[in-house]
Amino acid sequence: MKSFFRMSYLRENLFGKLPFLKPVESMLLRFFMIPTLLFVRAQGLEYIRDRREPVIFAFNHNNSIESILVPAFLVYHSGGQKISFVVDWMYGKIPLIEQIFERMDPVYVYHKRSTLKFLESKRPNAGRPVDVVSLCCEKLKDGKRVGIFPEGKRNKDPFRLLKAKPGIGHIALRSEAPVVPIGINCVSGGKKKKVRSLGRISLNIGEPLRFDDLAKAYHQAGNSDFSSFTTDNEQHMLARAVTNRVMSVIAGLCGKEYPFSTLAVKSRNTAKVIQKITTIPSRRSYVLYNG
Repeated sequence: MKSFFRMSYLRENLFGKLPFLKPVESMLLRFFMIPTLLFVRAQGLEYIRDRREPVIFAFNHNNSIESILVPAFLVYHSGGQKISFVVDWMYGKIPLIEQIFERMDPVYVYHKRSTLKFLESKRPNAGRPVDVVSLCCEKLKDGKRVGIFPEGKRNKDPFRLLKAKPGIGHIALRSEAPVVPIGINCVSGGKKKKVRSLGRISLNIGEPLRFDDLAKAYHQAGNSDFSSFTTDNEQHMLARAVTNRVMSVIAGLCGKEYPFSTLAVKSRNTAKVIQKITTIPSRRSYVLYNG
């Protein structure tokens, strides 16, 4: 608590330069940084500071409050470089929160229903699927940053991550952008561990991951019709392998287990390419060749 009142601490975490934001945006971001002074701590900030290229941020997902505090924290410590988060449409309909998210140029998904009737009545595009992969790749192509929670929903299990959606793998391979894995720890330290809905948030930012060899194989596969993917599709297998690698690293960063790394592959060449990225220190991933 003493560090909270040090001028050097406030200067670093509240009054730093934000050259990528307009004055009004800077003021709003500093406002949202106030609660992060109390609740958010981070390791590995050197992996995001002074980076200017398009990048994909990937996180595990615990509770609702991190969906607001973590983006604010990362944008601030990136000098105000915005991050287009893939978020549920409800956040874009909540007063004040809506204004913040719109300034971050988010990618909204609309498949979830709101438990609040007044919000559900405002759900747009309810019957129309959104091509999240293409939208994210377009933003990365334009030099922007993208943030995604591959688990797809809040996970209250203090020990295990949920099986991730393969979308992040498709985005990483199609765009060839590096992935920055970030583990979010909101688990209480008592005997009966549980994920806190409100409390201290610990961020563990990992070294950026690149998948150049797999991206080359992915593009060579030559299937651009993302709606036609099946579990036997080579591009889908490559994307799933990248997803598993990212989630295994996130598991190590957040202190949870990711027990979904086994992957059955029908192509021997694909299996060889994937095998290069699936051996992770202290955690095992397996590629099974089914040819």
